[in-house]
Amino acid sequence: MSLWIFGYGSLIWRPDFEYLERRPARLAGWQRRFWQGSHDHRGVPERPGRVVTLVHTGEGHCDGMAYRVDQATVTRVFENLDHREKNGYRRFDVSLQTHTPPVGAASWPRSLSSTPGPLGLDEGDRGREAAPTGYLDAVVYIAPTDNFAYLGPAPLDDMARQIATSHGPSGSNRDYLLALADALRALNAHDEHVFELESAVRSYSP
Repeated sequence: MSLWIFGYGSLIWRPDFEYLERRPARLAGWQRRFWQGSHDHRGVPERPGRVVTLVHTGEGHCDGMAYRVDQATVTRVFENLDHREKNGYRRFDVSLQTHTPPVGAASWPRSLSSTPGPLGLDEGDRGREAAPTGYLDAVVYIAPTDNFAYLGPAPLDDMARQIATSHGPSGSNRDYLLALADALRALNAHDEHVFELESAVRSYSP
């Protein structure tokens, strides 16, 4: 027995838990947005940063990474993730579409510093037999609009300024955004919202 967990933010490049395999996956009808406040990782209570949550739009999709976790470690994994995502996130059950070969836990670089192939596969994975495209049930952490840290939409320049100037215990908000953009490129995933913010933050000057 095993369970799948879907990551669409920092879990794409830094899961920090043991898993059996991972696969690039897509969640239909939801879109990634920098609308959640971060008081504990990429900002502080008096000056929160912005991190991603999912917004149900009924159209579009969100690309990310699905991790298969052994049943024997699920309790420990959720304990750690519940703490990591404590700033307004809750667990939800979703159905994901998988659309690439599976990626073994040891075969994909833990860091995105190497040059990945299409959809996050390095050279060693390109010759592996592809799994059929299909669907799988997974758990995902989403920060709903009624949570205490929800910031909601704002003009692009305002969000870019907030991200460019916020820091927290886990590092700068800017680094989080740039790492996410790099991770999405490694997956060959296009996210206009993320990439527009990336461009605005890179151009920001106080």
